[in-house]
Amino acid sequence: MEATATQPQRHTEREAYYARIGQHSMTPLWEVLGALVPPQPRSPIEPALWRYADLRQHVMEAGRLITAEEAERRVLILENPALRGHSCITQSLYAGLQLIMPGEVAPAHRHTQSALRLVLDGEGAYTAVDGERTTMRRGDFIITPAWTWHDHGNLGNEPVVWLDGLDIPLVRFLDAGFAEKGEAEYQAVVRPEGDALARYGANMVPVDFYQQPVEPTRLFVYPWERTLASLKAISAGPPDAHFGHKQRHINPATGRSPMPTMAAFSQLIPAGFETRPYRCTDGTVYVCLAGSVEACIEGVTYQMHENDVVVVPSWHSVQFRAGAETVLFSYSDRPVQQALGLWRELRA
Repeated sequence: MEATATQPQRHTEREAYYARIGQHSMTPLWEVLGALVPPQPRSPIEPALWRYADLRQHVMEAGRLITAEEAERRVLILENPALRGHSCITQSLYAGLQLIMPGEVAPAHRHTQSALRLVLDGEGAYTAVDGERTTMRRGDFIITPAWTWHDHGNLGNEPVVWLDGLDIPLVRFLDAGFAEKGEAEYQAVVRPEGDALARYGANMVPVDFYQQPVEPTRLFVYPWERTLASLKAISAGPPDAHFGHKQRHINPATGRSPMPTMAAFSQLIPAGFETRPYRCTDGTVYVCLAGSVEACIEGVTYQMHENDVVVVPSWHSVQFRAGAETVLFSYSDRPVQQALGLWRELRA
C-alpha cells in the first residue's frame, strides 16, 4: 500500500500546486471561502470620531493655502482610520468638510456621483442645482443629484463649512464615474429660490409630473427649521426604545429615498434618554446637530458635541445616551442594500 502523505508533505505539495495554478491567474476557493462568505459581516471599517472643534482650524487654514478656484472643491476628506488613502469613511461612502470663503465661487460641474450637503458653520453661502439657488443655513440638508449641474457661492462676509456626503466609493467600485466641468463659473439662475420646495415639497407635484422610482428627488433642499419642527412635534409622544424619535427623509413624489444610493435620517433623542443596542448592515455616518450624546459602539464610548461626526461600521452595535436633548443627522447606503435584498437589522 502507498504510504499516506504526512501533513508537512501535503502542505508542500499544495503550495507547489497553488504556485502552478497562480501562473494561470487562478486561486483555490477553499483557502479564502471563510473570508468571502462569512457567517456575519466583518467590516474592515473602524468606528471613529471627528471632533469639529479640533478640525475647524485646519479647515480654515486650507482657506489660506488654496483658493476655491484652484481646488475646484476645497474639501478635507474624513478618511476612515482603517482605510487611509482610499478617500472613504465606509467602504461605500465618502465624507468631507467643504469650505467656501466670502466672495468665492466653487465652479459649476456635474458628475454621476450623488451628493448631499449638511450645513454646519457660517452663513451667506448658496448652492445652485440646475439653475436654482438655495441659501445654505445651518442644519439644512441639501442634495445635488447625480448628473445635475451644481455650483456653490458665498455672498456673505464669513466662511461657510458643510459636510459633503457622496457615494464616490460605490460608483468607483462599479467603474461608472463620469464628470464634466461647466462652461461658465456659475450657472445662470433660471428659477427663483424656493421653486423646487413649492413644486415638490408641499404635498403636491405638477399635474403632469410622474417620476420613475430610481430617479432622484426634484426637491433638493430639506430646511433645518422644517426638520426640527417635525421632530419636536412628534417628540410629545413616547420615544422608540432603539431610536428615540427618528424620521427618514424621502422623495415626496415616490416615498423612496431622496437618492437611489444614499438614505438620510434625522432623529431627536430626549434629554437623559438611552437607546437600546441596535445593529444594521448599512454602515452609517452620524452628525450631531444639537445637544450632546454618548455614542457607544461595541462597548466603546465616543462623546459627541455639535458638528462632531461619528461613523458606525456595518453590523456594529450602537447605543446613544443623550445628555441634553440631541438631534442627529445620519446617512448610509441602505437604499442599495434594500434594492439588492441584503439589508438586515437586529434590535436587542
